[in-house]
Amino acid sequence: YVPPQVRKAQETLNDKRREELGRLKKMVNGLINRLSELNLSSISGQMEELYMANSRKDMNETLTDILMNACVTAVAMPARLMMEHVLLVSVLHHNVGIEVGAHFLEAVVKKFDELCKSDAEGKECENLLALIAHLYNFHVVHSLLIFDILKKLVSTFTEKEIELILFLLKNVGFSLRKDDALALKELITEAQRKANTADKKLQDQTRVRFMLETMLALRNNDMRKIPGYDPEPVEKLRKLQRTLVRSSGSGKDTQLRVSLESLLSADQVGRWWIVGSSWSGAPMIDDTNSKTQQKLHIGKVSSKIMELARKQRMNTDIRRSIFYVLMTSEDFLDAFEKLLK
Repeated sequence: YVPPQVRKAQETLNDKRREELGRLKKMVNGLINRLSELNLSSISGQMEELYMANSRKDMNETLTDILMNACVTAVAMPARLMMEHVLLVSVLHHNVGIEVGAHFLEAVVKKFDELCKSDAEGKECENLLALIAHLYNFHVVHSLLIFDILKKLVSTFTEKEIELILFLLKNVGFSLRKDDALALKELITEAQRKANTADKKLQDQTRVRFMLETMLALRNNDMRKIPGYDPEPVEKLRKLQRTLVRSSGSGKDTQLRVSLESLLSADQVGRWWIVGSSWSGAPMIDDTNSKTQQKLHIGKVSSKIMELARKQRMNTDIRRSIFYVLMTSEDFLDAFEKLLK
């Protein structure tokens, strides 16, 4: 039972909160609607101020909702518009904190996975894939995720998946080659094997031949063979990004090195890629396993050293083991070797 006065207080609080969120949404929406390459600097500045004035959770949710509504439509979105929206996320990701990009990325990947499983007719999948590709282009996410998505698409290998592979390779193929040429080579080999073992109806399609030609062009670093490939707009916006990002190490250190599986199971296993992200759920590591792993074999140790460890309050196996190593090693190299073991 909730007494009437408490109920009333809760209702007014909920109304107040709803009103605040509505106001915040209106402000963010206004900024996103005016977004263009020319005013990106001022808009990202205003967004940062909003992040300072409001709770990060509210801002992340509001921004993600508005961007998803703007970019994920049943018709194909213009590439330039897509890039500008992602560039804003990238600037906020580097200047405000990595949870901005992480929240947006998780929402996009989950939506993409959901739509891939359903037989949606529209261009939502392409739009979501473009968002992920540009998040990679603007150093929000590591190539690991892109390879995971490509592997998943290659393993399914239907007409829809072939279309999406082509779309992704056209957007980020040469960047992937620069980042991890070996992984790309393995992916191309796997795709060729799939194409050869696919049924005759699929093999005869010009789409499949075109995809294999595109992959060969990527492997041989031949940009001319890919029709409509133009790295110019991305490069131009990358230069703009460098001027807007304040931290000197804008790039590799803030890239989210997270796999597709981790993102999809974030609710079950927590978000380890966000520093300080709270976790409320089942224990991630089984205690019985950790106890067995902690029994380290260092060799025989004298009772004198054991007594010393007890006096120094080395109260767990792993602490005692490290203490024994430090006390009984001949020199720093010996200690290093033992510690590694």
